[in-house]
Amino acid sequence: MFPAEEALSGALQKRAEQDLLRKLSVVTKRIDFTSNDYLGFAKSPVLYQQIEDKMRNSVKRVGSGGSRLLSGNSEEAEAVEKMLATFHNAQAALLFNSGYDANVGLFSSIAQNGDRILYDEFVHASIHDGRRLSKADAFPFRHNNLAHLEERLKISTGNIFVAVESVYSMDGDCAPLIEMVDLCNKYKANLIIDEAHATGVFGKGLVQNFKLENNVFARIHTFGKALGCHGAVVLGSDILKSHLLNYARSFIYTTALPLHNLVSIECAYHLLGESESVQNNLNENISYFKEKIKNAPQYIWLDSVSAIQSMIVPGNTEVKQVCKKIQDADMDVRPILSPTVPKGKERIRVCLHSYNTKGEIDLLFKTIENI
Repeated sequence: MFPAEEALSGALQKRAEQDLLRKLSVVTKRIDFTSNDYLGFAKSPVLYQQIEDKMRNSVKRVGSGGSRLLSGNSEEAEAVEKMLATFHNAQAALLFNSGYDANVGLFSSIAQNGDRILYDEFVHASIHDGRRLSKADAFPFRHNNLAHLEERLKISTGNIFVAVESVYSMDGDCAPLIEMVDLCNKYKANLIIDEAHATGVFGKGLVQNFKLENNVFARIHTFGKALGCHGAVVLGSDILKSHLLNYARSFIYTTALPLHNLVSIECAYHLLGESESVQNNLNENISYFKEKIKNAPQYIWLDSVSAIQSMIVPGNTEVKQVCKKIQDADMDVRPILSPTVPKGKERIRVCLHSYNTKGEIDLLFKTIENI
């Protein structure tokens, strides 16, 4: 055993004693109520064929060859960025290798000494990691609490950045974006919105649904959820893009996305533009699920109009036990434990999809009723 492994083993043992030890598991053939593949694009034969056809007529290469600023840039990458900027009604777009890389690169580089980052307490871990690497002071505000946000804004100095998600990944609820835009305009703050769980579920995203594009400093869209592929984009001004090219370390010091990834993103966006019926199926399932909740009083369900529906089962051990019983009925759900969510708010997070049937939803609720 290496000297460091003793300490690592102790940390793992402590986590195991707290019933928090994470392990990998292979995705099963159970009914899918857990993936982020909201529109079924990740296993779409149509999307697969479109990607294959486009790759067949493309330059034959596997990797990009380097970072974008060295040998890894390409006409294809720039064309995808131009397409994304047009699709999302933004001045400029910059690709990142993942949503995590996008948030870390953005938040670590934009704020300087004397600036301030205000963030919703429920924002994603990638935003937390980015703001920790920033030179700015950072303070949370209570979840979706406009009054608390305004209290923070009143006493903030320097350039102020406000970080929220349009749809929150654990609760599934939506940020009050219109009111937040008004507050940020009032206090000359820069609003940043992560649209990861809204893209494709709510059309092009909630920012565009509410026509707020010109009032948002930066938007992050990820491709690994409803779009079924991988990567992310930061949308904003030409100035923001240039700044990220020069200062975002998660962009500068990483190998660029390969051609297959770029083609996948392009094809996924093309398919999204033709998928109104698929999106309607998802919305119908969400509405049907919400009706079923009304007759399921034994557990508390968080209020959500998105594809993410969470059932509170307090206690890490307790939520894992309930989850296991649902899995034994051939449904793939996963427990969300503290400290990922606050203690006492442990939950089973149900993700709905366009391809889930009403019969599958009925089976889920019948199983829960019999626990």
